[in-house]
Amino acid sequence: MKHTLTCVECPMGCEIEVVTENGAAVSVTGNSCPRGKAYAENEVVCPKRVLTTTVRMTDGRMLPVKTNLPVKKAELLALMQTVNGLHPTAPVHIGDVLVKNISDGADLVAADNME
Repeated sequence: MKHTLTCVECPMGCEIEVVTENGAAVSVTGNSCPRGKAYAENEVVCPKRVLTTTVRMTDGRMLPVKTNLPVKKAELLALMQTVNGLHPTAPVHIGDVLVKNISDGADLVAADNME
């Protein structure tokens, strides 16, 4: 199967074609750099994203949070069930781990300070 996508790894925005067989990338063309090849292979086989959202603190304020590593795109909705159950208490600082190993070694961390 042939997939065409635009690379987002650098400002070049290469149009990349990936051929897959049996769920694996067998050919990648159109990339200008090695990062584009890796991006395309991952995007068609197992796309990943950084989960970025907010959680309501116990005092009602909204705290921005994110995963410190990309997680499988297919898991985002399930991970949001865990995130929606969080209600941290101040103080919280940037980088504080709210959920250790929420998915495949990625932690959910605070993305702002709340005193």
